[in-house]
Amino acid sequence: MTLIIDHLDEVCQFLKKEMKPFNVVVMPDFFLDRLVTLNQDLNTFSKQLRTITKNKGGSIDGIAQTELRGGNAVNTASALASLGVKVFPIVCTSKFGLQILKFQLRSHSIDFSHVKIFSKPSITTALELETKEGKANIMLRNVGSLADFGPHYLNKDDMETIENADYICVFNWAGTKNFGTELAETVFQITKTQGKGKTYYDTADPLPNKKKIPTLVKNVLKNKRLDILSVNENEAIQYAKQLNNEESKPKNNLPLEKQAREAAKTLAKHLYARIDLHTTSFSATYAGKKETISPAFKVPALRATGAGDAWNAGNILGDAHRLSDSCRLTLANATAAYYIADPCGKHPTRKQLLEFCEKMKRKTKH
Repeated sequence: MTLIIDHLDEVCQFLKKEMKPFNVVVMPDFFLDRLVTLNQDLNTFSKQLRTITKNKGGSIDGIAQTELRGGNAVNTASALASLGVKVFPIVCTSKFGLQILKFQLRSHSIDFSHVKIFSKPSITTALELETKEGKANIMLRNVGSLADFGPHYLNKDDMETIENADYICVFNWAGTKNFGTELAETVFQITKTQGKGKTYYDTADPLPNKKKIPTLVKNVLKNKRLDILSVNENEAIQYAKQLNNEESKPKNNLPLEKQAREAAKTLAKHLYARIDLHTTSFSATYAGKKETISPAFKVPALRATGAGDAWNAGNILGDAHRLSDSCRLTLANATAAYYIADPCGKHPTRKQLLEFCEKMKRKTKH
């Protein structure tokens, strides 16, 4: 408990200081999202569906639904901008999607000049169900034009923005199903040969593009050009499976989060990148043989969708200011905790995050 308070003290002191300016490129996904909060478990919902199907159709009333911006890149952009970071989204959507994007991300910290306009927007309906371990989200996706987004869509202005950015973050590899690996390869190569920034990769769930995972691991994850790989439990385990050695095999008799820790350790041994693992109960960072763990904050989880994106924003902010591993993880955990507990699903400003951390300090002491 003392260590948690110490780290919170460090985070609070950091949030009180004037932030040095830096800028971040995020790419390539923006989704028009509908979040359906079912407030029931899978069995209950399944029974309702079976009954309605037998009756040839019908309605289920009283289901909370919210339309919001989606996509890993745009959600991370929103969280970063709220924290005062200048963000350049290089994302694709339709003309209608661009208007929604500008409406939902009304911030002087976001530059929309690199948004690509295509005919088919990316759309997701997310079903949030209750489980014994907390909320679980099921994403029903139509990736639209994102499937064909690749390096061939990057123009001269995009390249210059990438070269001048302090962080270049690529997300949602599976969504860019046809050219996702090539996009990451190209962007990270430009960054390391012509730019100055750090490369940050969060692929999201790779299983929808399962056949191409070995190529992704070989060409991107194992490459020296990748600085930081951000993964959740499932992603860590899936990528560790790709390493051809006994220790990468999942220990199915272990709880999921322990499997994830073992997988992250394996990745850290075999990849050049730092491995940052975020789970529902803790986050951890791995560099070589070093492991640092920080417990998640206990807050009422009003949503699961987007928590990893908020976490990434806090993680990037802490990394940019060279906070200690423990402090950086605590900052990232706090950013995610604020988001999942906020009734409106808003990302925190620095002031709001400071107030949240101060509140957590008081709770921890008692």
